[in-house]
Amino acid sequence: MKKKYLLVVQGEGRGHVTQAMTLCELLIENGHEVCGIILGSSGQRDIPTFFIERVKAPITQVQSPNFLTDKKNKSINLTKSVIHNFRKLKTFRKSLKTIDEIIKREKPDAVINFFDLLIGLYYRFNKPNIPLICIAHQYIYLHPEFEFPKGFWLDRQAIKFFTRVTASRSKKKLALSFYKIESTLNNVTVLPPLLRDDLFKLSAQVKNYFLIYLVNNGYFEEIVEWHKRHPQIELHCFTDNPKFIEANFDYNKEMIFVHAINDKLFLEKMAGANGLATTAGFESVCEAMYLGKPVLMVPIKGHFEQFCNSRDAYKASAGIYADSFDLSKLVNYASDYNYSNPAFQNWVKNAQQKIYSEITSL
Repeated sequence: MKKKYLLVVQGEGRGHVTQAMTLCELLIENGHEVCGIILGSSGQRDIPTFFIERVKAPITQVQSPNFLTDKKNKSINLTKSVIHNFRKLKTFRKSLKTIDEIIKREKPDAVINFFDLLIGLYYRFNKPNIPLICIAHQYIYLHPEFEFPKGFWLDRQAIKFFTRVTASRSKKKLALSFYKIESTLNNVTVLPPLLRDDLFKLSAQVKNYFLIYLVNNGYFEEIVEWHKRHPQIELHCFTDNPKFIEANFDYNKEMIFVHAINDKLFLEKMAGANGLATTAGFESVCEAMYLGKPVLMVPIKGHFEQFCNSRDAYKASAGIYADSFDLSKLVNYASDYNYSNPAFQNWVKNAQQKIYSEITSL
């Protein structure tokens, strides 16, 4: 039976955006309607061009609470984030009003949330009778069998509280995971990552360069300093704002190539890379795992979610983690790497169909 879906996406995370894009295409291919996509963001990032070009649904961008970084655009500044978000309460109320107008106008059969906070708040206070389905890696934090890093009691409670709020009154929580957990507990079902079709068409090779994905441009300074000591190694770096890097850093442009975020080019470079260095985001690590590429994960300072991701992915044999972009660790690790991950490839097999079944069975 054909159904109408409204997607809500936390737009600051590129993983959430690509997952929403993949699901949107999947739903439409199977005869359903995606009546709209609400993209929540800080307003400081542009909507990725590939997302606008590929999704066949109207996009509405609203401002949603998000973290702010320090002056060097590296670590999370929690105090600054709290003050900033508090000052924008009036803006967030307007965003909630926009969400309410869209839901009342479109009357979807279900709302699918990719970890945006506002839709959780909307369901908590407005209590609509439209089913809410939540999809994100973060929902694994609510599964009793997930193992957090030892210690960090306050951080663990905070991230679980935040995650619960995003899923207020939800009918299903679909937790995307690096590995299989059979049991469904606390209304959390663990599923494979929702990866792009483009990934499965690629053939992994090794072309003697390393790939870097930066969410925060401040870390490029560490890469430049490292490359001065290893000028013979070719690097390809993808970032939100390559013009900022070109204007503010002096680097060897014949060996370090800086690219704007581009979904297809990024995957093509991933397929040929010796390894990936990234700030421990879920999606890019999964893509590297599928292609058999070793990963160096450098969690953004103060970002407990990425800290957990790096330890969890290490447990799943994705690669190694570090406190800085010391690429020598990745170079050394890659020299003995097997470049094959059949267990993970088997885990993600038929992932789209499994997720589709969970959504349409409601």
